[in-house]
Amino acid sequence: MDLPSDRAPEPSGPDDRPERPTPATRPDPRPRPAGPDLGGLSIAGITRRRVAWILAAIVSIWIVSVFARQVGDAGAAADRADRLRYDNAGLASQVEDLQKELALVQQPSFVEQQARANGLGGKGERTFALGPDASPLPADAPGSAGVRLGASPAHTAPIDVWLDLLFGPTR
Repeated sequence: MDLPSDRAPEPSGPDDRPERPTPATRPDPRPRPAGPDLGGLSIAGITRRRVAWILAAIVSIWIVSVFARQVGDAGAAADRADRLRYDNAGLASQVEDLQKELALVQQPSFVEQQARANGLGGKGERTFALGPDASPLPADAPGSAGVRLGASPAHTAPIDVWLDLLFGPTR
């Protein structure tokens, strides 16, 4: 008995296949010059690899600029912190000076001095004031600007002082 699976397949030839109709092609409206096909070439020499390098360079520049800005901001913050420390030190010394002044103002001797300056004296003290029409003091009067505490007075020889006393000033 001969089974169809036991037989070897017969080779099929080109005559056995049904013919397919070939599609009709339209002629090109523009005649193309004969030569190599340029469709596989990139435009202006830009390949995928070059595009990747350009994108990598742009991303690298962006990352560097972000870090540079952060470094600049950190430097500005450090400068601002230094200025604030300097200002705080100045304010601390000002507070210390004001505390010393407050301690001075609260002393009884200062309060009495200011009370006398405002016409309030102690018991048995007479207040006085110079009238607005009073004549000015001489330049060498005690307490005047010419003879201040700690100022060096003009030195005159003792003989000149005696001569002025005995015979009067020679001015």
